[in-house]
Amino acid sequence: MKTSESLDGARSVLRDRFGLSDFKPGQQKVIESLLAGRSAAAVFPTGGGKSLCYQLPSQLFPDTTVVVSPLIALMKDQCDALQARGISAARLDSSLSQEEWRQTMEGIRSGQTKILYVAPERFFNERFRATLETLKISLFAIDEAHCISQWGHNFRPDYLKLAELTKEMEIPLVLALTATATPEVLSDIQNAFEIKDVDAVRTPFYRPNLQLRSNVLPSEQHYPVLLERIRGRERGPTLVYVTVQKAAEEIAEKLSQDGLNATAYHAGMDTADRTRIQQQFLESDDGIVVATIAFGMGIDKANIRYVYHYNPSKSLEAYAQEIGRAGRDGSDSICEMLLVPEDRIVLENFTYGDIPTAGAVRMLFERIAGQSESFFISHYKLSAETDVRMLVLRTLLTYLELDGYLKGTSPRYDSYEFRPKVTSKSILAHFEGEKREFITGILASSVKRKTWFGLPLAVTARRLKTDRARIVKAVDFMAERGWMEVRVSDLVHGYSKLKPIEDPEALADRYYERLQQREESEIGRLGQVLDLATAQVCQARTLSEHFGETLEEDCGRCSACLGEGPLALPVSQAQGIGSSASDAIARIVDEHPDLLSDPRAQARFLCGLSSPKFVSKRLTRDPHYGVCNHVPFARVLEALRQ
Repeated sequence: MKTSESLDGARSVLRDRFGLSDFKPGQQKVIESLLAGRSAAAVFPTGGGKSLCYQLPSQLFPDTTVVVSPLIALMKDQCDALQARGISAARLDSSLSQEEWRQTMEGIRSGQTKILYVAPERFFNERFRATLETLKISLFAIDEAHCISQWGHNFRPDYLKLAELTKEMEIPLVLALTATATPEVLSDIQNAFEIKDVDAVRTPFYRPNLQLRSNVLPSEQHYPVLLERIRGRERGPTLVYVTVQKAAEEIAEKLSQDGLNATAYHAGMDTADRTRIQQQFLESDDGIVVATIAFGMGIDKANIRYVYHYNPSKSLEAYAQEIGRAGRDGSDSICEMLLVPEDRIVLENFTYGDIPTAGAVRMLFERIAGQSESFFISHYKLSAETDVRMLVLRTLLTYLELDGYLKGTSPRYDSYEFRPKVTSKSILAHFEGEKREFITGILASSVKRKTWFGLPLAVTARRLKTDRARIVKAVDFMAERGWMEVRVSDLVHGYSKLKPIEDPEALADRYYERLQQREESEIGRLGQVLDLATAQVCQARTLSEHFGETLEEDCGRCSACLGEGPLALPVSQAQGIGSSASDAIARIVDEHPDLLSDPRAQARFLCGLSSPKFVSKRLTRDPHYGVCNHVPFARVLEALRQ
């Protein structure tokens, strides 16, 4: 099919299926690349119409479009919106029942459903991989693609592995989508997915209807000024972003007590409550949601008039994404940061809390070096044993893969169970010959418990002289047909060693330096947000330049342009750790010398920064845990080292 003919078809789908008369900027160019058989990247600002770039081609391609999306709520919203247009879309996530899973796969295999949303971590699940390998895929669309860059603001190891996966599975087309890629991050995305410059489409970042404001306040004026802003301006849908869940609840309660229609929203709430609050906000003309960053991904509400950052974002990328939810209807919207000096301490301490001690990293590398040439290991157990947070642990293992020490193999579940819904005789009636013998062998190997049957895969594979992959496919086939319900547990990840780790301590120290570099980078990102907020120059110009766009003139509407700045964020006058904290650390070190012999671990305890072993040993319940959360981590660490 010629590109011109493909584009004619795309315009028909745009009009008939999506009810739109024309493409938004950049959409046509991305769709043209895909229809011409070339992978593409789309860097559009929040609200710029990224989703249409895969949704529309999915209706023209012969096979399935798989969409990688990081949030269940986002997947559900997208599916619901497509269903409302008469376009069948489905999602596979942990919230689905066995029957919902079965119906989803039935729709995909029949061709009735062309779009399948999946979370990135599912691609490293042996059950899902076995299912995926039976599907024909036309397009692999990756949302939040900036997560692939290990020097980006939101690196996720699973995303980096997706690039290798697309090559292994011989995916014909890839579409990488993001709202927040700097030029350097876009280059990383292009290199990972082999996307040519001509097919990397970036649309203008600057939106003149967004008025960027900022204010630096003493802490006692923090809430009163927020209340004054909301009351003093014309009512309209409003988002108030905070850093922690507790703050979301406290600020929403205060606003409600002051007569405003405010609701808290955060990831710690029940799914049903989050769905209800989100729907209420979508339907409201003046609702206020006080939220952590868990709120807003994929929210299609055009008339959000105000976005207040009660606490600052941790990076300019996150800030751009959050303010991008305002004013999608093109009307004026105000995006204002209300800063207090304590904000820097809280956010910097969060960043420092991610990095484990050097000893913990050495222990991790010694465990890996001591494994056999091919091995399976539980990330959860490894995290608990070494006291390295899960995200950092997975990042370090990914570094080992990138540097050629390890190669990740398909993860697997050590525990498989099934509950029959029909008799064995009914199941076997669907098979004959060798296949019937094979299924008979699987059923005969199961061990009866109360209502579930345990299936020892390793034993069954040896008995039937086959590999576990064939058994897993057979079990999932029977589950898809509704003959049994299957549940799995005890996920372990597989690796094979490509070269030996001859000096694990030296390698661990080198990688620890990389973690410290990331830590410094994250602190620098926060500094960029605070620099923007203190309004030395046009804030819209500063933000645009960060994303590779140069404005011809100042915006004329931000705090700097209006003469409300420059502002100054005072340096915290917080004192040292004090004798009470010093005495507490001495006591805790005596009780737990294995956990708190390192000054960094001690500083994390005093600043209230958790770790896997702090939780397992219940140190987070100690009355002195977090007594220095108002003191900069670096200052606490320095005092302890002295």
